[in-house]
Amino acid sequence: MIRGFFFFIMLWITSVTNAQESTASKNVSTFTIEAPQLKTTKKIWIYLPKDYSATAKKYSVIYMHDAQNVFDAKTSFSGEWNVDEKLDSLKAPVIVVGIEHGNEKRIDELTPFKNEKYGGGNADNYLDFIVKTLKPYIDKNYRTKPKAKNTIIMGSSLGGLVSYYAILKYPEVFGKAGVFSPAFWFSNDIYTLTEQTPKIKTKIYFLCGDKESDDMVKDMTKMERLLDTKRCYCLHLTKSKIVKSGEHNEKLWRDGFVKAFLWLGY
Repeated sequence: MIRGFFFFIMLWITSVTNAQESTASKNVSTFTIEAPQLKTTKKIWIYLPKDYSATAKKYSVIYMHDAQNVFDAKTSFSGEWNVDEKLDSLKAPVIVVGIEHGNEKRIDELTPFKNEKYGGGNADNYLDFIVKTLKPYIDKNYRTKPKAKNTIIMGSSLGGLVSYYAILKYPEVFGKAGVFSPAFWFSNDIYTLTEQTPKIKTKIYFLCGDKESDDMVKDMTKMERLLDTKRCYCLHLTKSKIVKSGEHNEKLWRDGFVKAFLWLGY
């Protein structure tokens, strides 16, 4: 089921037209930035907390993939995450940076390894863009707390996969990760890389639904067990939530966002 849904998204991102009014809050804006690592430009969505212009405070930052689905029902696939409204209600002192997916290049950008059927495998360049181009720009132009302990990376499905990969590749940059419905099925190499990583100190919140696919819970649990060999369980660096009757969709991720955010901390 999850792989059929995955293919359906691929069709949608190249053809969907949505006449709905924008639901993004006034605290959300967009800009474009050159992405030399990907040989393109990227549209970036940014959420600033309500008090941003009234204070001199610095803020933690969440980097999120598939920005079209994060703030605005108009641009979303099947409903948004409502991240802006949820953070407004919490009065959370955090900046959110959403990176739009690359439409037909989404698979390439969000997968660290190739899949025999779907291809992919360009996540190194995608993450290099975030780490070496986008994050320096954000830290220069906004009042951020740039250290790893204040930098979260978060996404779902392929976005969950690349968020997990990011903490293995750049542990000095991303100190926390929200890994929702991770597409670990895409390549077994993600397990091998975990096994080969000596220590993993990143704080990680896993979430999936038990109705997503036959293998989702099993694959996520397998990764959790591998992580247990890399750090003491007593440190409480891993949190896992399996949602009863949860399906592979924005509702699952939207409903799980606040608990994940609060547990990860900022």
